[in-house]
Amino acid sequence: MSKKIRKPIKKEKDFSGKILKILSQNANKPFNYKQIGAKLELDDTNSRNQIIKDLKILAAQKKIVETEPGKYLVKAISQDYYEGTIDMTSRKTAYFICDEFEEDVFIPTNNLNRALDKDKVKVYVYNRRKGKRPEGEVIEVIERDKTEFVGVIDIQANFAFVSTANPKMYTDIFIPKDKIGEAENGDVVLVKIDDWPKRADSPFGSVIRVLGKPGEHNTEIHAILAEYGLPSDFPVEVEVFAQKLDTSIQESEIAKRRDMRDTLTFTIDPKDAKDFDDALSFKKLENGNFEIGIHIADVSYYLEEGTILDDEAYQRATSVYLVDRVVPMLPEVLSNFACSLRPNEEKYTFSAVFEVSPTSQVINQWFGRTVIYSDQRFAYEEAQYIIETKDNTIPVDISITGESYVVSDEIVEATLKLDELAKILRKKRMQNGAISFDKVEVKFNLNEEGEPEGVYFKISKDANHLIEEFMLLANRKVAEYIGKQKKTFVYRIHDEPNEDKLIAMQTVIAKFGYKIDFRNKGDIAKSLNSLMEEVNGKKEQNLIDTLAIRSMSKAKYSTDNIGHYGLAFDYYSHFTSPIRRYPDVMVHRLLQYYLDGGASVDEETYETKSLHCSNMESLATNAERDSIKYMQVKYMQDHQDEEFLGVISGVTEWGIYVEIVSNKCEGMVRIREIKDDYYTFDEKQYALVGATSNSILQLGDEIYVKVKNADLVKKQLDFHFLRRAE
Repeated sequence: MSKKIRKPIKKEKDFSGKILKILSQNANKPFNYKQIGAKLELDDTNSRNQIIKDLKILAAQKKIVETEPGKYLVKAISQDYYEGTIDMTSRKTAYFICDEFEEDVFIPTNNLNRALDKDKVKVYVYNRRKGKRPEGEVIEVIERDKTEFVGVIDIQANFAFVSTANPKMYTDIFIPKDKIGEAENGDVVLVKIDDWPKRADSPFGSVIRVLGKPGEHNTEIHAILAEYGLPSDFPVEVEVFAQKLDTSIQESEIAKRRDMRDTLTFTIDPKDAKDFDDALSFKKLENGNFEIGIHIADVSYYLEEGTILDDEAYQRATSVYLVDRVVPMLPEVLSNFACSLRPNEEKYTFSAVFEVSPTSQVINQWFGRTVIYSDQRFAYEEAQYIIETKDNTIPVDISITGESYVVSDEIVEATLKLDELAKILRKKRMQNGAISFDKVEVKFNLNEEGEPEGVYFKISKDANHLIEEFMLLANRKVAEYIGKQKKTFVYRIHDEPNEDKLIAMQTVIAKFGYKIDFRNKGDIAKSLNSLMEEVNGKKEQNLIDTLAIRSMSKAKYSTDNIGHYGLAFDYYSHFTSPIRRYPDVMVHRLLQYYLDGGASVDEETYETKSLHCSNMESLATNAERDSIKYMQVKYMQDHQDEEFLGVISGVTEWGIYVEIVSNKCEGMVRIREIKDDYYTFDEKQYALVGATSNSILQLGDEIYVKVKNADLVKKQLDFHFLRRAE
């Protein structure tokens, strides 16, 4: 059977969107059907008849006005036209997001007029009667959110189409024959939309890069990066520039810094870390207090403003931590070597040094450039072993050296005292209304080929909290120091939670017998912390942790300090990770500039930079999440014959989402796959209800499932429903 040839062009049957666009762009000039036809480059009889018909329909809908026979103006009610962004659904409809409206404006499919997800658009809003959801029509695409897309190419005789796996991308992309490049049929490619001709069904594009064959490991990882516009390699000229930097430690530079090489200093990081951007120093003082130094890699010393290296770091704005690799913000010569606070090496650092009382009160503080010598590198597991056992001999099974070794009594004493002080700091934070999110992280044991051999869960323990509390202390005190001077600074801010999301969350958690106290924001924080403690270790923990995090506002960077709700801090910044976060580099530069007596810098400039860094952080987070989904699907491909106990984590009209207890992989059981009854979705109960038996499948129920389909390209799991757990 011959394959049907798809045609890129089709005759329009409805020109109303284009007519509104033409009239709105020429608001003071009346047009007749001939003038509109000329603008649309249409002169055939059928098209002209359709234009006449659409003009009459638009006039009847009161979207346009007939000023004289046959001539029309767009209706002169300026408040009906708004600018905002498109939020596509997976059903080829969309919502228009605009600050002018309390609820989002619905955009039917035939009113999208070539707008794509997250595009900035002008929309005509109608149907605004009381009690009715407003609807709209896209009049103009002002700015595309993105023009590059990842998809699979289908090559025909004289052209090709690229289809994406993104459910919000409702159209494929037409590729002319001369723009297919080196792509072969079925390849995963990165394409760029070049144009969307007026009469074209699909946008026209060109292949930028061939990523490989679908399902292959490197292809899918590079596809994730490309989908979010994230780089996989450094430009050659940036690598060359970085390689030529003088990274040696100079006596002349040491003389300009506070020399702390003789103070006991060590790092605590993940076992597989390669970049160590923070270290702690510890010294007992004669007055009974402690000098604690939080030493951060002095990236800004090497990263000079205006260089191609700095431009590249700013554009990236963050390192991206995919499941099998890190895409660093800085070239390896800096991230893993010159700036990394490796053991037994002298390093330039930017430090926050505090005199702290035995009750964790900060008595004195000092900020400035230093030079340090790291005496020891710990993995979290090793530090945790010392905290739990007070033993100075690290056993083989947790040692990062591959053999047991003895830690000095001085380091053991410092670790135990820092742990004690960190616990006091943490307790104070919680009492002040901070929220504790210790969400379980899914990690994979990978073989040399990057294939998943096992799943394990990363859980924060005392050693993690030790580092966290002193990093938080440094970040808070740096922000407070500049903030109280009323000078422009880059803050890490976090708004109060969205009440609607909390109410929606309450509806879900009530199914498990939990509730949130809404009386005031302090009660909400305490209530959420109690909830986190209550669900710890229970089957619904991951679901409720996820819902709680989603109910929170997103933290972001800004020069407008509104405080950090989740941490309960009035002042907060990011100072402690400049190897992997560009905002920390900006904070270092501004702090040194102000320490040198500089006047306040231009706020608008740094707000623009803060917005860019927030946006890049969001893209990186999405890519990291997609890489985990991909690896979960890949892992489950090798376990298709096994039964798994799962927890229902979501209920919809088309089926239930199930999270497997043993590995946190989530997939869907479609409603038609549940054969023991005919089920329908009960929105009030947030459950599926059997028509004959009245049996209920609801959130938190345990069921047994088996893999039906594992789609690496779409990163989706489908399950067979086997039976309920007894």
